[in-house]
Amino acid sequence: MRTTGDPTTLSDRAVVRLSGEDVRGFLQGLVTNDVTGALPVWAGLLSAQGKALFDFVVWADGDDLLLDCEVARADALVGRLSLYRLRRAIVIARDAGPAVHWSPGVLERPLDPRLRALGHRWLAPPSEGDASAAWRAHRLHHGVAEGVAELGEGETLWLEANGDLLHGVSFAKGCYIGQENTARMNWRGKVNRRLVVVPLPLSDEKRRRVAYPELGLAVDHRRLDDLPDSLRPGWMTGDQPAAAG
Repeated sequence: MRTTGDPTTLSDRAVVRLSGEDVRGFLQGLVTNDVTGALPVWAGLLSAQGKALFDFVVWADGDDLLLDCEVARADALVGRLSLYRLRRAIVIARDAGPAVHWSPGVLERPLDPRLRALGHRWLAPPSEGDASAAWRAHRLHHGVAEGVAELGEGETLWLEANGDLLHGVSFAKGCYIGQENTARMNWRGKVNRRLVVVPLPLSDEKRRRVAYPELGLAVDHRRLDDLPDSLRPGWMTGDQPAAAG
């Protein structure tokens, strides 16, 4: 059991800052979730086909927006967003000041916007120690996939990555990249495959994205018809609400 003295810094996360002219309006036209309202939210930047390229948590810092993303993908995310900036007076760059923190304990900190059970998440200067391994184990225990190793790069449709079930998409906002396929899948109510965390012995090697032998778990991209309810987390079956608030 983790205590209040345990490390909270996630060293495998980085922060990208967007500052300048109407950054909320700029990002609103690109990502899956509504960034014009209350933050934080989990969101994806998709391909035109609606497949996940990046996923991140969006935070507000005054008029700026901060993207809590994978450290290994931060520079690529900056580059991708910069392609869409055109001549807007917007600065998009990594910010080494704040770090991403996490704790499963009861704190006066924001809950992870995906799932209450994921615990508390916040931005602050880095502290000693690294909670990344503990966070990964906790996240996978609750069946939540994230990052390029699990979602892939242009391999998984956003709803197959559980963007709908984990509050990672707004169906009420206007257009964004990949919106057409995402909205069509939701309207038809047809998400035949999803990313699921399964015990490693029950993983299908042909459908496996990544294995974590030290945890005895794997992330598979599986047909729901082939997946018993016992392998689906409560938030996927409706037995556990995903809402963080």
